[in-house]
Amino acid sequence: PGFSSVNYAPGNEIPYGNPQQAPGAYQAAADAGNYGFQVHPMGGPAGLAVQPIQNQPIVKEGTIWMPVPPPLPNCPPGLEYLTQIDQILIHQQIELLEILTGFETNNRYEIKNSLGQRVYFGAEDTDCCTRICCGPSRPFTLRITDNLGREVITLQRPFRCSSCCFPCFLQELEVQAPPGTPVGYVVQNWHPCLPKFTIQNENRMDILRISGPCIVCSCCEDIHFEVKSVDETATVGRISKQWTGIVKEAFTDVDNFGITFPMDLDVKMKAVMIGACFLIDFMFFEHAGDKKQRTGVWQ
Repeated sequence: PGFSSVNYAPGNEIPYGNPQQAPGAYQAAADAGNYGFQVHPMGGPAGLAVQPIQNQPIVKEGTIWMPVPPPLPNCPPGLEYLTQIDQILIHQQIELLEILTGFETNNRYEIKNSLGQRVYFGAEDTDCCTRICCGPSRPFTLRITDNLGREVITLQRPFRCSSCCFPCFLQELEVQAPPGTPVGYVVQNWHPCLPKFTIQNENRMDILRISGPCIVCSCCEDIHFEVKSVDETATVGRISKQWTGIVKEAFTDVDNFGITFPMDLDVKMKAVMIGACFLIDFMFFEHAGDKKQRTGVWQ
């Protein structure tokens, strides 16, 4: 009495106060422990729901996941995580098949907070022919999912030219959150020697600027792309390509990035900064077919 279960039958009743879990009654609550909170069995009258302990980190398959935050008003679903952090670490995963064969595979990334807890997981979605023919200049769709497996951010990069002879056809990336709803754009600005980008909102209004070094070469040190205000008088944040060691840098195209931004920055702009990081990775730090890293904005 007190609960409905397909496994219920006379003789399966649980006495009052017995801490044993009724067959099938709390299966949903037990499964919920894998999705942002932990559930502990507790004694009580049959039919009363078990109260979960909220906001506890989840450990699954050796990976610590960031707790699932509660939904927030006026916040795209899945971006609630970004309201609680001011730093993001992006680690590209090593693809064994790519190392052994030399053929470019779809890139995959772990996106973590400063505590090392996984916030999102990103996976590139392009076909083999596009990866082989276009190399790092390839158009791509990159899907970012949260710890519940929901696709919360979609990055779409169209095919664009990387030559200074075509200033009207420079690199661009669209950020959607949720998928199908644009929240911002990353647009490359023409400059003779510096990598420069503009972060725009969904209405194509300029919000932030990104400026990188003249020589984009990773040699035993981090490379910083400064995120500034529209007039470039104040520094708002930074996108940094982190030095991963001589072995990884020489023999793989695996890259690690760090992104910092103000805690109170609009979550949509935080998502667009994540998109800008991926565009910068593909433009400057993905190895071409000859395994030579691009060092200049037009090279």
